[in-house]
Amino acid sequence: MSDRSVGDPVRSEYPSSKQSFAAGTSMFAAIIMVTVGFIQFCQGIAAVADDEVFVRGIDYVYKFDLTTWGWIHLVLGALVAIVGLALFTGAGWARVSAIIVAAISILANFLWLPYYPAWSLLIIALDVVVIWAVSTWNPDQDLRDGNFRSTDTSTR
Repeated sequence: MSDRSVGDPVRSEYPSSKQSFAAGTSMFAAIIMVTVGFIQFCQGIAAVADDEVFVRGIDYVYKFDLTTWGWIHLVLGALVAIVGLALFTGAGWARVSAIIVAAISILANFLWLPYYPAWSLLIIALDVVVIWAVSTWNPDQDLRDGNFRSTDTSTR
C-alpha cells in the first residue's frame, strides 16, 4: 500500500529543474570559491614575496604597490575560501556572505586587471556564476517539493 495518509496532497518526488540546477550549481559555487580563494591566496603570497613575478604594464588609475595588492589578495583569498567552505552547509548567512564576498572579489579583480588580465577576467566570470547560483537557489524549495521521501511506514 501507500505510505501516504489519506488527505495528504500528492507531492512531486523531484524538485523543479531550475531549482535542481541552481542547487547543483551552488555546490559547484562552493567548490569554485574554495579553489579561487586558495589560488588568490597563493597569488597574494607571490606578490608579497617577490614583486618581480608580475609584469608591470601601463599606468593605471587604480594603481597600488604590488605588495599592497599581495596583501589584498592574501586576505581576500582566505576570506573567499572560508566562505566557500561555509557555503557547503547551505546556511542563510553563508549564502549572503558568499554574494558579498564574490562582489568584493569582482571589484578587486577588476582593479587587478592591468597586472594579470586573463586571470582577472576568469575570476570575474566565476564570481558572477557564484552570485547567480547562490542567489537563485532556494534550499527550502527542496523540502516543499518533497525532495526527501517520507520514512513513515505505518499502515492504517
